[in-house]
Amino acid sequence: MSKRLTKETGPSHSETDESHSVSRCLQFDRVELAGAFGDLGTLLPIVVAMIFINKLSPSSVFLAFGLFYIMAGYYYRLPIPVQPLKAVGAIAIAYPAVITESVIGASGIIFGAFLLVVSLTGLMDWMAKLFSQAVVRGIQLTLGLIFLKKGIELIIHKDIFMSGLQSVLPGYPVNLMIGIVVFCLVLLLLDNKKFPAALVALAIGVISGLAFGGYSKLSLSLGPTEMRLISPTPGDFWTALIMLILPQIPLTIGNACVGTAETCTSLFTGNPQLTKAKAGKFAFSMGIMNLPAGFFGAVPMCHGTGGLAAHYRFGARTGGAPIMIGIFFVLIALVLGQLGFSLLSIIPQSVLGVLLVFAGLELCPLVRSLKNNEEYFVALLIAGIALAVPNMGWAFGVGICVDYFIKKFKVKI
Repeated sequence: MSKRLTKETGPSHSETDESHSVSRCLQFDRVELAGAFGDLGTLLPIVVAMIFINKLSPSSVFLAFGLFYIMAGYYYRLPIPVQPLKAVGAIAIAYPAVITESVIGASGIIFGAFLLVVSLTGLMDWMAKLFSQAVVRGIQLTLGLIFLKKGIELIIHKDIFMSGLQSVLPGYPVNLMIGIVVFCLVLLLLDNKKFPAALVALAIGVISGLAFGGYSKLSLSLGPTEMRLISPTPGDFWTALIMLILPQIPLTIGNACVGTAETCTSLFTGNPQLTKAKAGKFAFSMGIMNLPAGFFGAVPMCHGTGGLAAHYRFGARTGGAPIMIGIFFVLIALVLGQLGFSLLSIIPQSVLGVLLVFAGLELCPLVRSLKNNEEYFVALLIAGIALAVPNMGWAFGVGICVDYFIKKFKVKI
């Protein structure tokens, strides 16, 4: 854990003044800024791939992420992440001929409406009770291991750029060499407040991307790219529901709602802002942002334990971090436009991989809070199944059933 603060404490008597309390929960220092960029390893690969492959508007995508991040930081006052839906992203990238911009827009509309219904009716709070601590820790362990695996894959990938653009040194393991250098630097700078690790990593990423050939596809155009109003057909809604939303819902409930709430409790013990960090509220904030964003073809968004761990690992402790990254994305969308998107897309894959590796290393140790062999059995079973099958929803379902069976019949392991 970072030495900066491993646990948050409640306000002292001298901090009862509301303006003081607000400033305490919204810090904008250099370390908070570094933490703001800690989740790019999760966000950028999926988002950049969907913009390239599914022909989405960069400005629509980054504006939606920016506004959601600003809202999340201001309301929750904690480094609550905003991430692309992983199941939706993976399927969209794999089947671009079927998953068009209008289908992606329809998925955001359906997803947003569903979450608003379950949050406003109280169904989310009921569903959250199905997820015991053993199940939640299993989800966190699963995501931590997936982050480690994906991060290492990005570090050893033969291509330096996500776009497939060739390096100026073909035949040399440039991506791997950059990854090794950045990994060592991040390891040395993890708790450094003067030179925050994530900022150093991203700076090296942009510089090395330009040095090794990224400049050849660098667009200098400023201003927003075209943003289109999407009008999905009934067929688009049906395709979105069957192919994108149904596989995503179990992951969203388990990770983005329940898992994020539990991770907040683990990382920010005693913080008064935890009263807002509840599964039902996370469902509501995702719903209220995805529903309108879907009409503009934005990538469907969620919260998540992995993103929270990534922000925390690199220094974020307050809502200031989400607000800063949100403003950055809004500037990318409305001011820098194609130039901003180009700069992000030339960050080497290995740099994003390093960020993912350290996010995974923040998540995996949370399993240590489990108390007995039965809880460890459930958590490890979920992780094993999730790594073996493509749909993590199956792992969560089996874990919930096995956890209930063990408790019902008092099984000892």
